[in-house]
Amino acid sequence: MIKTKLSNFLSYLIKQLGNVLYYSLGELTAGLISLLLGFFISTGLSTIPGQTGDWGIIAASLIVAATEFISKLVYSSKFQLSVRINLINNFKVGIIYGLFVDAFKLGS
Repeated sequence: MIKTKLSNFLSYLIKQLGNVLYYSLGELTAGLISLLLGFFISTGLSTIPGQTGDWGIIAASLIVAATEFISKLVYSSKFQLSVRINLINNFKVGIIYGLFVDAFKLGS
């Protein structure tokens, strides 16, 4: 096959597309794991103290306060994290989503 500018461009484009898809798939996997981990933790933390019926609201408010404190640490200019912010955000979204699911379970 003769190497033309078009064939060089297409081979470069395919190589770059493969690299982007490879790294995107890894980030997607890590994001889903952190989302599901947040969901699991919020479900566990809001269910275990809620067995007596008295501590469910307090446990949920402590979980929300902890996520807000983590947000304050992550987004402050003084505190720099080496961990990706997307993973932390996915974890927090999982926590909030777990609390909503528990609230819908209790409401029905």
